[in-house]
Amino acid sequence: MTAQQPHTISAEFDPPFAILAPDSQSAPFVLCSPHSGRVYPKGFLAQSRLDPQTLRKSEDCFVDDLFQSAAAIGVPMIAACFPRAYLDVNREPYELDPELFADPLPDYANSQSVRVVGGLGTIARIVADGEEIYGARLSVCEALARIDQLYFPFHAALEALIAETKAQFGYCILIDCHSMPSAQMTQSSGPRPDFVLGDRFGAACDVKLTRFLKEALAAEGYEVHLNRPYAGGYITEHYGRPYRGVHAIQMEINRALYLDEARFTRGPGFARLKTDLTRLATTMFQAIPAILEQRAAAE
Repeated sequence: MTAQQPHTISAEFDPPFAILAPDSQSAPFVLCSPHSGRVYPKGFLAQSRLDPQTLRKSEDCFVDDLFQSAAAIGVPMIAACFPRAYLDVNREPYELDPELFADPLPDYANSQSVRVVGGLGTIARIVADGEEIYGARLSVCEALARIDQLYFPFHAALEALIAETKAQFGYCILIDCHSMPSAQMTQSSGPRPDFVLGDRFGAACDVKLTRFLKEALAAEGYEVHLNRPYAGGYITEHYGRPYRGVHAIQMEINRALYLDEARFTRGPGFARLKTDLTRLATTMFQAIPAILEQRAAAE
C-alpha cells in the first residue's frame, strides 16, 4: 500500500531523527527522546483544524536539549524530529483509531487499546488536552506510509543502539525522556511532582536502579514519584527486559521546571535543570554499573 504514495513522507524530515553519538561510549546507557520533535510538515498543518501552537501541546518541548549535555558526556541519544501529533513512536506500530480513517483498518491493527480509545494511538486523533487534530478523516494508506517511513526506521535505530551498548558492556540501561504538563489531572489530585519515574512497577528495570535514580533526584531537591500517574509507555514496556540485560526507565519531567507552557519557550529554570540533569547523568554513569555488577556477583 505504501508504495502507491505520491511522495516520500520521510523526505519532509531531513533527517527523521537525530542521533548524538560520542566517539567513544563510556557508560552502558542509551537516552531516547521520542516526543521532542518539532518539525511540522506543511501538509500536516493543512490537514489539521488546529493552529501550530495548539498542536505543540502534545510535544515534549526541548527535552532533547535538556539531555544533550548529559549525552555528550559519553552515551548515545536518539531524538525524533517529527512531532508526536504527527506520529507517536511510543506506541505499538499499529495502534490505530477506526474513527480517524475513511477506509477500513487492516486486520492486524490494534484498535481497542486504552491509548487508542483515549485518542492517542500511533496516529493521534487529539492533542494532549483533548482537542481533535484533523478536520477530515485520513486514508489508511497515509497512516501506513508514516509508520513505514518514520516509525520503523526510528525503532530500528534505537534497537541498534541498545544492541551495540549491550555488546560492549554486557547490558544496557535505556532512559526514555519525556515531559508532563504542570497542571494537575483532577481537582483532587493535587499538584504534579517534579519527576515521575516509570519502570512498569519493576518489570522493565531492576528496582535498585529505579530507587537509585529517585534518591539522586531527591538529593538535588526534587519531588519524585514512582509509576503514578506514568508507569512507562510502549518503549519502556517493549525494551525493558532485565532478565535479558536491558533495563528501561521512563522519566517524566514537570514542564513548569523549565518551560513557559503558554509560549513554548525556555523558562527561567531551563539552565538550572539542564545543569542538574548533567550532574545526575555523571553520577548515574559512574555509580549504576557498580550496582548491577554487585548484584550479579551476589547471584
